[in-house]
Amino acid sequence: MSKTEQHIAVIGGGPAGLRVAEVARRGGARVTLFEGQRSVGRKLLIAGKSGLNLTHWGEFEVSLTHYSGPKLPRDLWREILARFDNTALRKWAAELGIETFVSSAGKVLPVPVNGRMRSTPLLRRWILRLQKEGVEFKTEHTWKGLTSEWQLKFLCLGESRSYAFDCVVLALGGASWPRTGSNGAWTETLGELGVQVAPLVGSNCGWESAWPAALLETAEGLPLKNLRLHAGNSCSRGELVITRYGLEGAPIYRLGPELRAMDQPEVVIDFKPDQGTEELLERMGRVQRNFVREARRRLRLDAGTAALLRHLPDRGPWKSADQIVTEIKQCRIRLDGPRPVAEAISSAGGVAWNELDAGLMLKNLPGFFVAGEMIDWDAPTGGFLLQACFSTATHAALAALKRENDRPPRGLAPSFDPRFQ
Repeated sequence: MSKTEQHIAVIGGGPAGLRVAEVARRGGARVTLFEGQRSVGRKLLIAGKSGLNLTHWGEFEVSLTHYSGPKLPRDLWREILARFDNTALRKWAAELGIETFVSSAGKVLPVPVNGRMRSTPLLRRWILRLQKEGVEFKTEHTWKGLTSEWQLKFLCLGESRSYAFDCVVLALGGASWPRTGSNGAWTETLGELGVQVAPLVGSNCGWESAWPAALLETAEGLPLKNLRLHAGNSCSRGELVITRYGLEGAPIYRLGPELRAMDQPEVVIDFKPDQGTEELLERMGRVQRNFVREARRRLRLDAGTAALLRHLPDRGPWKSADQIVTEIKQCRIRLDGPRPVAEAISSAGGVAWNELDAGLMLKNLPGFFVAGEMIDWDAPTGGFLLQACFSTATHAALAALKRENDRPPRGLAPSFDPRFQ
């Protein structure tokens, strides 16, 4: 069989799936992309509403440190990211006619058009190019596993359909933004096929804490500005927001992996990270009462911080300047857990690394590869998420192409396989 006759099925029409289709088609394979929704790229559109962070512009080795996950294979992960790095991703966008720029925080974003940074032009041009190159799209096809003949099984408009294949690349996303079709239903399907999948949990999301009613009455929605947040041995700076259920904001998003690893998650907040304890005590002077009010005035605390100091139920009333300054530098907040995964920007968990070979193929399902967020890796926002989706997609697609001369006959499954009895 010639290379052009190889049939690769891509399941999932998000950024990773589209990238797999692109690489596989340019590699000479026949490519069919299946998507459960009526259109592809919905998650990319959602990501672009607040500015599409395509990647992060920084030193490669530094970028690697932003990725985590249980048993994440560092050497293989370096190889995967290097295969299609941030420079390659910017070049790819330029080929679509999308000019990008680097923000002060290192985010790579599309140049605004009429004052807006939208993902629609990029997605529209990308899909059009894929169609012209010969990628076949089958939307409203929800993957339901495999038939006894080792064919892909789908549900399309209430009707069961099956398709033969040579290789399959799964790019079904995580469980965040379920309205885009990324609902994690595939975890059950792969589990039934004998693949170990770590539970999908919220990442880059808020964390819950049981605030007292008095605190919410005065502080719900208020920011906690210019703080340093500690969790375990890690820390992050920025701004948080007090919500009715707990805390939201980039610093706590970035500390998600550390918090999820704790038996009892908690954060320690330094509300004045640029000033030491002695300096704060000196500014408090000889205050003998009304410590919160005086601390707010003399130390220039924001309203949210003052409300926390006044209403946290397990501490206070404050009896000295030394006591309240210690709290300002080390305010410990116990957390009950992350917000539901459906509310998260991304999800952690997914296909365990010990289920995959170096080409991201499932060891128990030869010819089946995975890409994108459905693999058990984690990263903060700021371009790292999309970068990994593009990189894993490129890696998996190239590995699938290499299986042309080492694949089983199309549509045949071992009769003794208990998964198909």
